[in-house]
Amino acid sequence: MKVIILPEVYDYFEELVETLYQREYFGFRDSSFNYVVGLVEEIENNLSKLQHKRATKHFDRYGKGIFYASFRKNKQTEWYAFFTKYNENGNTFYLVRHIENNHTAAQYL
Repeated sequence: MKVIILPEVYDYFEELVETLYQREYFGFRDSSFNYVVGLVEEIENNLSKLQHKRATKHFDRYGKGIFYASFRKNKQTEWYAFFTKYNENGNTFYLVRHIENNHTAAQYL
């Protein structure tokens, strides 16, 4: 099993660090950075272990047959990793194509 995160998703994570700090969700950039790093690590380490569901057609712009899994970070925020799953030569690959949180995506799930 291997989790691969697309470069544009990593770009989003980099922007997220700054956004969380600027909107004062965190008082220090380091805290914002640690939050995002923790989210990335959770996705990389746990995506294959979590229950995943098929995403609605709204998310087809990120790929056909896309799934999502959720990662709760606190009472208010749950993150969704949208991915496609591939099996090749007996190995399973999870390709993370997009990430959103419940504040922006929940109404489409």
